[in-house]
Amino acid sequence: MGRSSGLKLAILVIAAAALMQFSTAQTTHIVGDGLGWLVPPGGLIAYQIWADTQTFVVGDVLVFKFSDAFQDVARVTKDSFKSCNSSEPISLKTKSSANFTLDTIGEYYFIGTKDKHCNMGQKLAINVTAYPGPTPSPAPTISGPVTYFVGEGLGWFVPPGDSLFYAAWAFGKTFYVGDTLVFNFINGTQDVAVVTENVYKNCTKNNTTAVYATSPVNITLETTGQHFFTSTYSKHCELRQKLAINVTGSSTAKPPSSSSASPSIAESPAASPLANSAPSRMASPYFFTIFFVIFWAFFH
Repeated sequence: MGRSSGLKLAILVIAAAALMQFSTAQTTHIVGDGLGWLVPPGGLIAYQIWADTQTFVVGDVLVFKFSDAFQDVARVTKDSFKSCNSSEPISLKTKSSANFTLDTIGEYYFIGTKDKHCNMGQKLAINVTAYPGPTPSPAPTISGPVTYFVGEGLGWFVPPGDSLFYAAWAFGKTFYVGDTLVFNFINGTQDVAVVTENVYKNCTKNNTTAVYATSPVNITLETTGQHFFTSTYSKHCELRQKLAINVTGSSTAKPPSSSSASPSIAESPAASPLANSAPSRMASPYFFTIFFVIFWAFFH
């Protein structure tokens, strides 16, 4: 009798531990967070930014929230995503909230099929990178300064619409003393102004620390703390040609540049609509197997 009770207790402990692990294995992602699923202001960049703030694993669920009368959502192939062709969707959902379970590793593509919604940016591409489970943190490595090309291939310009393009570019990067920012632009159409936080927030033209008008502009980060950049061209700052980063320490001993630590963006109110909100958690399919094990232990 004692041996049987001990076995049941061991089974219950193992099952409980497994339940704790798998109950957090499935994440529900609300597409666009507070923005929802619609034709986004500023075009496709809104959903690109949102996807960049997420990590998708097998078992996660995408939830599209929209107005049934004006929106829908279709899962499509990569080619259909690129061409905004909705004639042969993998699946089409016309009622909100529309849920899609990510059941395999790989790329997923979604578009809105109403009118020209897809062409106006109502489209989402994501990549499911792993199965659920703990991921070991990378060990810190010793490396020298890193050169960052601001905006990558698009360079330094007035981003389309009222977008958070440069906030998205800085997100996920860790900047250190000794790193270099490179601003590429067309001479005569842009410049780079190193400014104070107040100038950055209010887009005033006074108190610029330095202005560089010849591309490329290489700026080495020499001090820790927040650094602010914008343009002195008329209305460029107001149109969000502005970048805020946080320099955290020396580059002589730092984690890889893909570290998940994110810089502080001074203009947090503007970033809030697409901020990475805490995801809700749901039980994974393993929940039912674990429940059966617990049931068996009690009644046998």
